[in-house]
Amino acid sequence: MDARYVQRGDSIDHTPMGDIPAGEVLGLGKLICVAKLDMKADELGAFALTGVYELPKAPGVALAQGEEVGWNAATKKAYPADAPATMKFGHAVATAAASDATVLVRLCQGLNR
Repeated sequence: MDARYVQRGDSIDHTPMGDIPAGEVLGLGKLICVAKLDMKADELGAFALTGVYELPKAPGVALAQGEEVGWNAATKKAYPADAPATMKFGHAVATAAASDATVLVRLCQGLNR
């Protein structure tokens, strides 16, 4: 047997070293994840690897539908994927104007190489 099915893969189990609130965006290696629920330190929880999320967007930044979106962990804001200090999060599913506070983004793995 070469492979044994384990789970669907839309989420992964993880035991964090510190408390993590629901909705927190984290990078685990080259994976980008979203905490599904509040997670306590040293307790097993789950990170989402798929889905569409409403993210706070950097002020004055416009993002087109289908554009790659990056996440800056320091500012906790979405930017174009090629902006400095960002980890690629996914693709905008709707256009966000420069005046919008948020952007809808489909989480996509494999963009961070």
